[in-house]
Amino acid sequence: MSPRPEPPEVDRVAASHAAVAARRARAAVKHDVATRARSARDVLDVAWRDPSSAEAGLRVRELLTSVPTLGPARAAKVMAELGIAESKKAAGLGIRQRSGLWNYLLGREGDSEPGRLVVLAGPTAVGKGTVSAYIRDNYPEVHLSVSATTRPPRPGEVDGVHYFFVKDAEFDRMIAQHELLEWATVHNSFRYGTPRPPIDEALAAGKRVLLEIDLQGARSVRQAMPNAILVFLLPPSWEELVRRLTGRGTEDTADQARRLATARVELAAQEEFDFRVVNTDVAEAAREVVELTAVSGHRS
Repeated sequence: MSPRPEPPEVDRVAASHAAVAARRARAAVKHDVATRARSARDVLDVAWRDPSSAEAGLRVRELLTSVPTLGPARAAKVMAELGIAESKKAAGLGIRQRSGLWNYLLGREGDSEPGRLVVLAGPTAVGKGTVSAYIRDNYPEVHLSVSATTRPPRPGEVDGVHYFFVKDAEFDRMIAQHELLEWATVHNSFRYGTPRPPIDEALAAGKRVLLEIDLQGARSVRQAMPNAILVFLLPPSWEELVRRLTGRGTEDTADQARRLATARVELAAQEEFDFRVVNTDVAEAAREVVELTAVSGHRS
């Protein structure tokens, strides 16, 4: 095997300068935390939003030991309890680690936590409604937004619980009065929309809000509320998605074919979302979504 060629001198010099600049930037971040110019949570928020930032390249151990009165021994204990490796960088933390570290720092800093909006979307028949219903029944700390729709209720659906079932004239009024955060016509048939006042009130009260909507609605919310966290719910496989849609018996054959064609297009949009959760088991998928409502920042 021939020896690997040495990089040109100009490349080595540029890499060296970049490495020095990165170290200085991380040192400045640690200094800001140590002097209380910035909080550790602010650093994590930037790290999780921008993987190219100096904050993202900071090791968790370095961040924690920069926090005033939090020494190396206590930092090591916290990391062990949260399952965070010694070499782990802020941007490389998983969902559970982010949630655990954020909540630990929140309790330590004693600040009030602003509300957070999580948007759950995914292809038709993936089980968004089932997962949302499980969260509503088992996680009372999460405020579940109720959408308005012009379609008639399905068997077992309750007005004001599953949806606000409204006539076209009422939906038109809500649009005219700017009462909807977003709205769209789904599957070329019925309209769906999200009443904004209840969401604004819940967020102002510091609540965690979950909004279950379609793909078009998720895109609209991202434009209206850029800080919202978008979660894409996936089926375990395409075959399972087909089985779920055809097995629920709420659409005729033509409608099923139309919805499956739409689902293929919707699945291709998953890269637009901050996180992806696979709905193999409803309880497990619900738990993952709820954990995301306690996580600041975006794409991991």
